[in-house]
Amino acid sequence: MSQALPRIRRRHVLEGSAVVVVVVGLLLWWLLPLHAAAPTGSVTISTGQRTGVYELYGKLLRTALGHDLPDLDVRLTNSEGSQENVERVATGKADFTIAAADAVEKYQLDGGAGADRLRGCARLYDDYVQLVVPRSSSIRSVADLRHHRVAVGGPGSGVRLIAERVAKAAGLDLEKDLTPVATGIDDMPRALKRGDIDAFFWSGGLPTDHVRELSQSYPIRLVELGNLVDALHRQGGASRYYRAAVMPADAYPDAQEGVAVPTLAVANLLVTTDRADPRLTEAVTRTVIDSRDHIGTKVHAAQLVDLRTALYTDPLPLHEGARRYYRSVKP
Repeated sequence: MSQALPRIRRRHVLEGSAVVVVVVGLLLWWLLPLHAAAPTGSVTISTGQRTGVYELYGKLLRTALGHDLPDLDVRLTNSEGSQENVERVATGKADFTIAAADAVEKYQLDGGAGADRLRGCARLYDDYVQLVVPRSSSIRSVADLRHHRVAVGGPGSGVRLIAERVAKAAGLDLEKDLTPVATGIDDMPRALKRGDIDAFFWSGGLPTDHVRELSQSYPIRLVELGNLVDALHRQGGASRYYRAAVMPADAYPDAQEGVAVPTLAVANLLVTTDRADPRLTEAVTRTVIDSRDHIGTKVHAAQLVDLRTALYTDPLPLHEGARRYYRSVKP
């Protein structure tokens, strides 16, 4: 009897030790991601025009990814903008991109190659449609653009897509009723100051540095566009993604002189395809959300990326990896 008790105690001690080992092991498995190595390899992100907002966002995102995923080689490639970006990702020429929702929808409605493989990672920030004219201009509405020279972005840009639809909403044919000039935001301000164009369309986050800098050195005015939203929606298709919005009075103080400007807005999406590894997409989505404040110091609109709405990537379904991320941070 006296020998049996120590054996029983030893057994209890061993059983207790085993429980402790299991508990500690489970805690380590939970706290340390030992089961999932960080993504490696290389990815290509299609950005936008040189010196434009998409390019700057891409550069800042690459820096953030370099910090979070040091073994991932991130390559950037310039483009004309949203329309070209969507085509590149859909056809496998790039792995991720930023594109406006209307451009994504158009690509799908047109039956573009690989359209059914497109997936969303995050709703980012809104682009605001901006029609810029000299302050002394007689142009007060889109209808007044008739017979004028207007910069409308390159053929593959989201700006061109928006300009065509906005002109149509005002009863104009972009090719017949005005003179469209295919130039990007890097040259639009200089062209306006030189008198080579009478106005330019731009779609970007607020404030767009090129427009802000122009307003500080040259008297400009922003034309109201908000009254066209109903006419745009009647066009159907991708035009349903435009909504009425207001540029706050402090977006471009030198141009607006304390007055808010009614305009149009459309959401930007981070886009990939179902070819992307879910582990990679989950990690990229996490970095996009976590780096919001850092990127927002340079791209002010990025400060508006909101975890509560980021998962609404209509017209695209969420990529499985992005869905995993949002589930992991759900309160």
